[in-house]
Amino acid sequence: MNILLTGSSGFIGSFFTSNYPIKRHVVRSSDKVRYASEHSIANLDESANWSDAFVDIDTVIHLAGLAHDHSFTEEDYQAVNVSGTLHLAREATNAGVKRFVFVSSIGVNGTITTETPFSNNSVPNPHNAYSQSKYDAEVGLNNLAKDTGIEVVIVRPTLVYGPDAPGNFGALTQLIHKFPFLPFALVNNKRNFISVQNLCDLLFTCASHPKAPGNIFLASDCESVSIKEFSNAIAVGLGGPLIQLPVPVGLMKFLGKLFNKPTMVQQLVGNLEVDSSNLQHVLGWSAPYTMKQAMSFLSGSK
Repeated sequence: MNILLTGSSGFIGSFFTSNYPIKRHVVRSSDKVRYASEHSIANLDESANWSDAFVDIDTVIHLAGLAHDHSFTEEDYQAVNVSGTLHLAREATNAGVKRFVFVSSIGVNGTITTETPFSNNSVPNPHNAYSQSKYDAEVGLNNLAKDTGIEVVIVRPTLVYGPDAPGNFGALTQLIHKFPFLPFALVNNKRNFISVQNLCDLLFTCASHPKAPGNIFLASDCESVSIKEFSNAIAVGLGGPLIQLPVPVGLMKFLGKLFNKPTMVQQLVGNLEVDSSNLQHVLGWSAPYTMKQAMSFLSGSK
């Protein structure tokens, strides 16, 4: 199996390239050259030049794209995450690539669960321009698979954590490291996460397993935890103390509205559970690392 990996210089891509065999790495032309096997592109949209990128390649793992960021417009997301992805997939198909593993987002399912976890059969409910673009790309890839026979695998990760992770996890880790007090003692919500170690192991499995094509996998560590348990695990991984303060959930939600941060508070205290059981049923896959084991790698990233 010869893999072409896009997004190899990002958080997930960097871990993947350090731990799994990659035939060719795709990087932006503005990035520093790190591998002899790089294919450089100027843009991620449908103007990207993929000539010669697929020589001896049979599988593409597509990580690259625009992440959730308020600085991007709906047109930006559509140009890169939809048009750019489908352009890459069509070029790969024309070059004889057999499989396309697309890393989507749990945001395609929505932002909150109530009584029932999201599953691979849940009705999609994209909530913003970013998640809508990921869903649109999924639809386009599935149509391409029907028309051409290329094997498409869709992976929707929950929040990905690990050493030097960006975004909300990185901010929470830095907060715990510098100011070890959090207001989550009374929060007993249920959320799913996935470590970068487990996600990369899953992606490698999806790239090679004969039963993976045609499936949607909701990627998680397969254990639901509260934000209190999650942040406690971060503190243990960092090797420092953490004191959880008993702040009522209703008060946190009120303050979130007062300071125009309701979404951020919801992400912390709300539920977002996923049913990842088809990972075991279809792939025979289970997470190789527990959350405690994965968090132990944080101590070297402070």
